[in-house]
Amino acid sequence: MADIQLVTGAFSYSGRYIARRLADRSVRIRTMTGKRPGPEDGRDIEVFPYCFDDFDRMVKCFSGVSVAYNTYWVRFNHGDRTYDLAVENTKKLIRAAAAAGVRRFVHVSITNPSLESSLPYFKGKAILEKELVESGMSYAILRPTVLFGKEDILINNIAWLLRRFPMFGMIGDGAYGIQPVFVDDLADLAVRAGADEENVVMDAVGPESFTFMELVSLIRKAVGSRSAVVPMHPELALFLANLLGKLVGDVMLTRDEVKGLTAGLLVSRETPVCTTKISSWLAENSHLLGVRYASEISRHYR
Repeated sequence: MADIQLVTGAFSYSGRYIARRLADRSVRIRTMTGKRPGPEDGRDIEVFPYCFDDFDRMVKCFSGVSVAYNTYWVRFNHGDRTYDLAVENTKKLIRAAAAAGVRRFVHVSITNPSLESSLPYFKGKAILEKELVESGMSYAILRPTVLFGKEDILINNIAWLLRRFPMFGMIGDGAYGIQPVFVDDLADLAVRAGADEENVVMDAVGPESFTFMELVSLIRKAVGSRSAVVPMHPELALFLANLLGKLVGDVMLTRDEVKGLTAGLLVSRETPVCTTKISSWLAENSHLLGVRYASEISRHYR
C-alpha cells in the first residue's frame, strides 16, 4: 500500500499549504476536517469528518497513516468552541494517532508557550506539547508566530482598515515586537520535519522582526494609505475594535490577543529557520491586501 499521511484541517489555512506540499511529493493524503474542499483543493484527498466523540472511529481514521500533521485549534472562545475543548480534542487526536501506530506526529504550536501562562492560548499549546512528548510517538513541534499569506486574516485586515479609515488605532505605543512567518515556509518546514526521525522542538519564524508600529507602517506604505496611525490606550483600541467587529459581524481582536502581542510573545529568541521576508511579500502582493475584509467567524465558526 502507498504511504498515507494525514493532515488535520487540509482545507483550512496552514493545513491547505501542508497538503499542497505533500501533493507535490505525490504523497497519498488523508484529512480529518470540519470543512468541505474548495475549488483550489485537490480532489485526491481522502476526507474524514472530525469525530472527537468516537475514539475508535478516530483510531480508524489514523489507520495506515505514517505521518500526521496537526493544525487543529481555535483562535478564541466562541459558543461551544472553547480553548478547553480544543485542548481535550487535540489530546484525543494525539492518543488516537498513537493507538493507530502513527510513526511521526508534526504539531503546529505557538512561540513562547507556557504551562504557567495566564493566557489560555499559550497555556493550552504548552499542555498539548507535553501530551505529545509523552505520547511515545516520534514528534516535531513547530512554533510559529503570526502567519502571513494570501489568505491570512491579521495582515489583510490591518490593510483593510488602512485602506478605508482615516485613522488607525495603534494598541499602545506599538513598540512591542512581532516576527511574522510565511505560511508556505511553515508548510515546507512541516513536511521536511515529517520526513525526519529525530524529536525536535523549534520556532518557525521569519527572517524579519519588527515593532508592531513598524509593521503597520510597512503595510500602510504597501497599500498607499494616508490613514493616520494614532497610539491609543489598549483598552480604547480594544473597545473600538470590538465596536467595528460588531458592524462587520466578526471578532477583530480579543483582550488575550492584546496581552500576548504587547507582552512580546510573538517574537522568537531563536535563529530564524524560514526565509521569506514579509517586507518583500507585501510589496509583491500589495494589490491583494485589504481589498476585502477577512472574517474569522465566517471562515472558522460557521
